[in-house]
Amino acid sequence: MKFGETFMEYLHGDQEWFLDKCSHVEYKRLKKVLKNCSICQNFNNHNDNDHQNDDDNNDSRKTNDENSSTLSQSCQCQSCPVCDQKFFNELMKEASDIAGCFSSRVRHLLQLHVAKGMQRYALKLRHCFRNDQQAMIEEGRMLIDYVTMNSIAIRKILKKYDKIHSSVNGKKFKSKLRAEHMELLQSPWLIELGAFYLNCNGLDGGETCGHFSCDLDPTEPIMTLMLPNSSKLDYSLTCAVCLETVFNPCALGCGHLFCKSCACSAASVLILESLKTASPDAKCPVCREAGVYANSVHMLELDLLLKSRCKEYWKERMVAERAEIVKQTKEYWDQQTKYAIGY
Repeated sequence: MKFGETFMEYLHGDQEWFLDKCSHVEYKRLKKVLKNCSICQNFNNHNDNDHQNDDDNNDSRKTNDENSSTLSQSCQCQSCPVCDQKFFNELMKEASDIAGCFSSRVRHLLQLHVAKGMQRYALKLRHCFRNDQQAMIEEGRMLIDYVTMNSIAIRKILKKYDKIHSSVNGKKFKSKLRAEHMELLQSPWLIELGAFYLNCNGLDGGETCGHFSCDLDPTEPIMTLMLPNSSKLDYSLTCAVCLETVFNPCALGCGHLFCKSCACSAASVLILESLKTASPDAKCPVCREAGVYANSVHMLELDLLLKSRCKEYWKERMVAERAEIVKQTKEYWDQQTKYAIGY
């Protein structure tokens, strides 16, 4: 079955009630834009051939020139202004809406799962006790399907664009999505959702749970996402600063994952402070992009997964971090005291 048919079945299948509240890739409409573009190109090429064969016929040449001029305004190989405007603008908007919808829904789902004390009780009251664990797992599964199917749809339609236009503009657009942090499969919220899914099902490390599995080998800890086309995507859980399994993990706005203490050190802020207080000029230690600390995500579900699967390692890191917090706090107040008394 072609992907277009598979995608339409997904949109109008059992999850249609869920998708009604979410944006999605208008795959059929975008494909129609490319189909019209292809027809224009073939017609344009045919007119060009007629122009060469009837070079001595002034009337025919005038007609072909007019047709070529008209069609060149609507469609040209490799550079197609009308198609590009409809295609890329619409796809960018759809990708932005999908990324926003996905992160919002995941944040809302995980808020209840990681809430404690009175906050959890209040959230349960607000939702009238309907968010039991099984319902949350089912919503998590639908969100994983949602982001993977739309991501594949974007990849397929961009590949089709490049095939029709004999260009690399589709690849460039994909790079643009990644640069603007709208690459759906690289979202830190997808990693959080995977950790939530594994936490709820309580499987040991290395086992597979539906879409996700994890292997927390200390030398190369990874979480793996199985995609609908039988391919897989690995997410490294190694901090790029300390080169160990992330502890109290945080994802920066660029998507790179670090221990919170390592990210704080890179941003020159105290561990007790929020990463969002970092200077706007602070850069990611990996990609060197500035301003990524303001949109950082504290990976609570991933931390819970590591706490349950790597108990000894987690306790060891917790002791070390607490000692570092005490040290930083003492140094901070010593500095404040010296500043206050003037020496």
